[in-house]
Formats: sequence, C-alpha cells, structure tokens
Amino acid sequence: MALPTKEKAKVIEKYRVHEKDTGSTDVQVAVLTEEISRLTGHLKENPNDNHSRRGLLGMVAQRKKLLDYLREGDSRRYTRLIKKLGIKR
Repeated sequence: MALPTKEKAKVIEKYRVHEKDTGSTDVQVAVLTEEISRLTGHLKENPNDNHSRRGLLGMVAQRKKLLDYLREGDSRRYTRLIKKLGIKR
C-alpha cells in the first residue's frame, strides 16, 4: 500500500530542508511515518494480513535507523522533527 504520489508530494513539501530537497533524512522519516500510519489503519481493518504486517515492521525498523542517524548528527533537528511528527521516543 504505497503512498499516492500527490500525498507524498505534500509530505515532501512540508518537511523538506531546502527548495530542491526530496531525500533528506527529515523527508524520509516523514514519508515513512505517513506510510506507517496508513498501513496501521489497514491492519486494524484486516488483522490477518500478515504480509502487510511484515512490511510495517520493516518500515518501523527503517524509520528507527534514520532517526538514530539524525539524532547522532544533529540533535536539534531530531527533536524538532519528533515534535512536528508527534512520534514518541
């Protein structure tokens, strides 16, 4: 269940660091967070969809790695992003 292109563009526009930014850590975390929330809703309606559950776990692990990388490199950006996305850490 990939994120539709228009919604992904909106997320990128909101979280980008500079004008041509499409792949910074902030943007990647924001896109993964949006995909995770959509997939979580899907799994609430379809609790036996184990293939999607496995994909969700992979996305959560990837987001954790990116957040750890950001925390090590720039803790201010990390805390700002966590607050903006509403992620508990």
